[in-house]
Amino acid sequence: MKEGFYVSTPVAILIGAAIISISVLLSGGIIKVGGVGTTTGTAQTPTPEQPAAPAAPSGPVKVSIDDDPVLGDKNAPVTVIEFSDYECPFCKRHFDQTYSTLKKDYIDTGKVKLVFRDYPLSFHDPMATTEAIAANCAREQGGDSAYFKFHDAIFTKTTSNGNGLTKDNLYTIAVDLGLNSANLKTCVESEKNKEEVTKDIADGSTAGVSGTPSFFIGKSDSSGTIEATILVGAQPYSAFQSAIDPLLK
Repeated sequence: MKEGFYVSTPVAILIGAAIISISVLLSGGIIKVGGVGTTTGTAQTPTPEQPAAPAAPSGPVKVSIDDDPVLGDKNAPVTVIEFSDYECPFCKRHFDQTYSTLKKDYIDTGKVKLVFRDYPLSFHDPMATTEAIAANCAREQGGDSAYFKFHDAIFTKTTSNGNGLTKDNLYTIAVDLGLNSANLKTCVESEKNKEEVTKDIADGSTAGVSGTPSFFIGKSDSSGTIEATILVGAQPYSAFQSAIDPLLK
């Protein structure tokens, strides 16, 4: 499994402290045992909202875009479905280091559409799920455009690791973006969109997501389901090029 990938399975409880120490030293803060990696101190027992996921699939799988927000031309020939956690430091790393170039070269040019699906990890809650709910509340007010503006603001402002923002920060973001902050607060406090977030987690786990960020990349299909290969972790731009370019030929 790739470095820069936040796993959701309880790996650390299966190994001794000595092995952990050695692994951490050898992998730069990433625990890698039997092909499974996690950052130090993040392994947790899954909850009903955050089920244990199977190992990442080695071949193509079918993944639905569901009714989740889309960035880019909806008729773009290639679809990237991202399962992500707003409080995951590796998801933030992807946003900071790779996202803007992908957007400029592939999304803004009509080659790729990005579908963002929520996969908040239980040990980043409550804020990871709260932020996912808030972004969906922003979408209710202004559609996919408002969603991705809110998405960008969260990743820009959060310091991640579960406590990167507060609820008040989310309401301030709403004001900054010209949204109705009072309505967004009511939406967040009622957890109106929590079921949508939970469905994303379940769909991601079924597809083989075992941590964040995970990207499914495949040719677009009018059915709303793509046959895709998975790219895991905060990968460099070149990894996305290698996955996307052959699909554009």
